[in-house]
Amino acid sequence: MAYAKVGKPAPDFTMPIARATDTPKTVGSKVSLKDYRGKWLILFFYPLDFTFVCPTEITALSDRYDEFAELDADILGVSTDSVYSHLAWMNTPREQHGIGKINFPLASDITKEVSRDYGVLVEEEGVALRGLFIIDPDGILQYAVINNLNIGRSTDETLRVLQALQTGGLCPSDWKPGKELLNV
Repeated sequence: MAYAKVGKPAPDFTMPIARATDTPKTVGSKVSLKDYRGKWLILFFYPLDFTFVCPTEITALSDRYDEFAELDADILGVSTDSVYSHLAWMNTPREQHGIGKINFPLASDITKEVSRDYGVLVEEEGVALRGLFIIDPDGILQYAVINNLNIGRSTDETLRVLQALQTGGLCPSDWKPGKELLNV
């Protein structure tokens, strides 16, 4: 069993996905970590579809997807729900507690293996904590943060950390793009 550790190769995965353009007949194509080689990957885990905090995070990331794409990054969301649940959630408008048509796929970790490998699985509940991982173009895990179930993550902070990682330099506390890096 592989475990996620910053500075080491990210645990490999292959999972079925749902995309906003899927139908019940086309849902379930597979995605693997190797599909993201050569790009940065924002891999995030969330507890369940059709809940309260999760859609705020997913729609915030989707609404700013182009900013991630400009930084040569892609996004993949993961929960332990089925691809059919993901698709139903995407087909439910935001005004009706759905997420609507989002700009990245949602993967189904129904076996819970990937959540376990990334250290986010709450075994007794069978759901994932809010884990966010940034994987570099070579498949090395560069950043990991795990929140409890009731705390949503910041899209601004995710973008800031991605930009900091891409500088390749030493970024002081509260560094933002355009600010000086540390010279040693």
